[in-house]
Amino acid sequence: MIKSLKSLLFGGGKETVQAGQHDNSDLHHAAAGLLVEAAILDGHFHDAERKRIESLLTERLDVEDSQVLALIEAAEAAAAESVGLHTITKAVRDHFDDLERIAMIEMLWEVVYADADLDDFESNMMRRVSGLLYVTDRESGDARKRAMERLKG
Repeated sequence: MIKSLKSLLFGGGKETVQAGQHDNSDLHHAAAGLLVEAAILDGHFHDAERKRIESLLTERLDVEDSQVLALIEAAEAAAAESVGLHTITKAVRDHFDDLERIAMIEMLWEVVYADADLDDFESNMMRRVSGLLYVTDRESGDARKRAMERLKG
């Protein structure tokens, strides 16, 4: 699983693809990588954040239950190896279309609010990731509102 994530992030032999042309495993790996990065940014990977990531992967991305933990573990291992936001966001930016990138931002908002607290590191990361993914402030703000409504329900 970590090998697949590294392949997506570092271009392990795949031909260059245009945005929107990817397979589901690429989307799943990129999403898991960004979501875990958002969750651990404040120095703690809270159970609420882990459960939200599991939920997002299964419900929004249709990841099989049997694959969810492996994806999260691979993302944690990549984070431990200092695979940074720039690397992950470049892979997302290069492989995913506008609507997919906005959906990714919305999922990130759900993770950073999963523990009911938005700290300065998380807020800063969301601004940086939005910019790196070419998602406008307005699109990110709208995604934030949708995420907060979903968390209330």
